[in-house]
Amino acid sequence: MVFSVSLFASLAPYVASALLLFLLLEQLSYLLKKRNLPGPLFVPPIIGNVVSLVRDPTSFWDKQSAAAGISGLSANYLIGKFIVYIKDTELSHQIFSNVRPDAFHLIGHPFGKKLFGEHNLIYMFGEDHKSVRRQIAPNFTPKALSTYSAVQQLVIIRHIQRWEESTSGGSRPVSLRQLVRELNLETSQTVFVGTYLDKEATNRFRTDYNLFNLGAMALPFDLPGFAFSEARRAVTRLVETLAICARKSKVRMAAGEKPTCLIDFWMQAIVEENPPPPYSGDEDIGSLLFDFLFAAQDASTSSLLWAVTLLESEPEVLNRVREEVAKIWSPESNALITVDQLAEMKYTRSVAREVVRYRPPATMVPHVAATDFPLTESYTIPKGAVVLPSVFDSSFQGFTEPDRFDPDRFSETRQEDQVFKRNFLAFGWGPHQCVGQRYALNHLVLFIAMFSSLFDFKRLRSDGCDDIVYCPTISPKDGCTVFMSRRVAKYPNLSLI
Repeated sequence: MVFSVSLFASLAPYVASALLLFLLLEQLSYLLKKRNLPGPLFVPPIIGNVVSLVRDPTSFWDKQSAAAGISGLSANYLIGKFIVYIKDTELSHQIFSNVRPDAFHLIGHPFGKKLFGEHNLIYMFGEDHKSVRRQIAPNFTPKALSTYSAVQQLVIIRHIQRWEESTSGGSRPVSLRQLVRELNLETSQTVFVGTYLDKEATNRFRTDYNLFNLGAMALPFDLPGFAFSEARRAVTRLVETLAICARKSKVRMAAGEKPTCLIDFWMQAIVEENPPPPYSGDEDIGSLLFDFLFAAQDASTSSLLWAVTLLESEPEVLNRVREEVAKIWSPESNALITVDQLAEMKYTRSVAREVVRYRPPATMVPHVAATDFPLTESYTIPKGAVVLPSVFDSSFQGFTEPDRFDPDRFSETRQEDQVFKRNFLAFGWGPHQCVGQRYALNHLVLFIAMFSSLFDFKRLRSDGCDDIVYCPTISPKDGCTVFMSRRVAKYPNLSLI
């Protein structure tokens, strides 16, 4: 015992010196990588500024954007990761256009590979990536989207009817955040895997997805009991569940049965190929389906919440939506909105696109630099840096009066979606552009049309209720708390549809 204490006492100065040297080298490394970029001159050892990020993500990223200023770039340090924040649209395009093995790797989350696993669509390049996107193409044909549209509407009507019933006839306000999340989770499950999930599996799926969401916003400590670790294990279980669904679908499609959900359209094409294409094994499909689920679930939750928020604050826009929808579809018809009717709702679709521009669900798209990359004449992004092109900042560049919510910018007359298309990055750009964007916009248009037609609604306003919070995509701070009451004599009769 005496010997151990003596040994520790003799080694302590060396350990302390080594630790101080490490901390000094860490700071020097950060400053060398930062060079002339705006950003903190000193960062807390080892963890960097991650505590500030986790405590208040909105404030953290607002400060990062403000620091970027005119140069369009700023720097910071998070748990051993040097980060480069990109505010300028054209610099963001350099990242999106150079996703390849020797430039930038899309990671989806600063610690994405640990969380999502290695075999995910966002981590693929070249021919592998092209091959998988070709496989996915049958999932988003007009025929497939028409099938999904019916499912989406049935789920929307069922859920929003429950919302109104829970408000005691409009006398009690309700926060929509969790309700919309549940709506979207059921929509995603039903559209993607249909009846392949039984009730027990559906409940487990919901629990595991909630664990994943919590972990995505937590400190990335992969240790038992920590939210990040729980999320990683939840993803493994979710992928296993989706792999079972893929196996069941292959059996049905091989037997020549009719596709009823996304995985059926996908497996129908795969079972016809001999030999099977790459990445078509059950576990591969499960992993790819989880990628879809993550993209569809949280992004749609964000967009639906902001749609209600913005429509309530813009009565003229809301009235125009209601007038357009009423000319095309009646809730009392006991019929769903057809694909042709959906195409006629041009103003409502412009509203949906403006919601996505004004409040892009995923405000940044994380990449990692695979090599030193000369981004500008004066700055080279160092290898290993996490690079964050800001979709949110790009949405407020170029467009006419970008700070104004103005659906008419997407009209056939103004066509700002074409004039300023390089600034509309909510669905990404380049080879990894969102493959399901038509599905996502259809879902938003259907929700806006039905919610606006079926309900009168008014926000319960409070200080900062419209402030942005991250969970993990952005939503209103108050969770979009509204009073809502039915504005039609009766709901569509689902038993007749």
